[in-house]
Amino acid sequence: MGRGIDLKQREVININNGQVLGFVVDLNAEFGRGTIKSLVVAQTGRIIKSLAGKNTTEIPWDRVRVIGEDVILVDM
Repeated sequence: MGRGIDLKQREVININNGQVLGFVVDLNAEFGRGTIKSLVVAQTGRIIKSLAGKNTTEIPWDRVRVIGEDVILVDM
């Protein structure tokens, strides 16, 4: 895996139903421990509100199953 910034703007898809949850706009991390806590995902088509902190969802890191070049698959 690359740096955290490399995850931004990747589409996030729920593997249980194929639903597109949105795209990564940020990460929550514990820098002292060097761990990622969650992905902050914005609903598709809501970039302006997402940048303002609205219409975002946090996906716990333990729900991430696959990180691909273009998408991230999660088990929700």
